[in-house]
Amino acid sequence: MSYAVGVVGTVRAKHVMPGLPLPEGAPHDHDYRIEVSVERSGLDEAGMVVDIDVLRRALAAVTDRMTGADLGEVLETDEAVTVERLSHWLHAGLAEALGSLPLAQMTVRVWEGPDAFGAYRDVL
Repeated sequence: MSYAVGVVGTVRAKHVMPGLPLPEGAPHDHDYRIEVSVERSGLDEAGMVVDIDVLRRALAAVTDRMTGADLGEVLETDEAVTVERLSHWLHAGLAEALGSLPLAQMTVRVWEGPDAFGAYRDVL
């Protein structure tokens, strides 16, 4: 059994899938939908998993770096920025912003369209 809270944000950014045919092989934009949820078995002294406003601000701070940008440059990689890699990068940035939450796990799900997503889940 566990409690969970989450927030959702959107961001428009550019990426390229090196070596693939057009249009994926050329820089192109996506309107990404980012879902973040934090779970843990117990609540803190305030009765929360994590303060939703704190989680919302952390997500905004990370996605502000992505807005309108080339994700290869933001992630500092020459590899394809897939939704899997992007969700891992977002998790790391959010984990840094949130700090330690005992016995908590966070899942970051990145949607690049209405029916396609990648996700990363790990402890905080």
